[in-house]
Amino acid sequence: MKFLIVFVALFALALAAPADVSIVRSDSDVGPESFKYDWETSDGQAAQAAGQLKNIGSENEAISVQGSYRFIGDDGVTYEVTYIADENGFQPQGAHLPVAPEA
Repeated sequence: MKFLIVFVALFALALAAPADVSIVRSDSDVGPESFKYDWETSDGQAAQAAGQLKNIGSENEAISVQGSYRFIGDDGVTYEVTYIADENGFQPQGAHLPVAPEA
């Protein structure tokens, strides 16, 4: 169910784009233990992700997601973020994001 909610939310985001923007690519595969999606709009926005349920049936059951998204900011710059989201939290990376100093 979580997979479906994530997919529907991201798909709705793509559909909420201005009327002169069209979806040029949209693929998805949602299953009971995994999902993946990939979409792109004519204005340069795009996102892709794949998730897998880990430790199925145990008390440590968790979802692990790897993905990326791209958009053009109000300043005209294209921003891209790649990320991992798992039991260690949301871990984004992007050229425009600050990097925490190594401990």
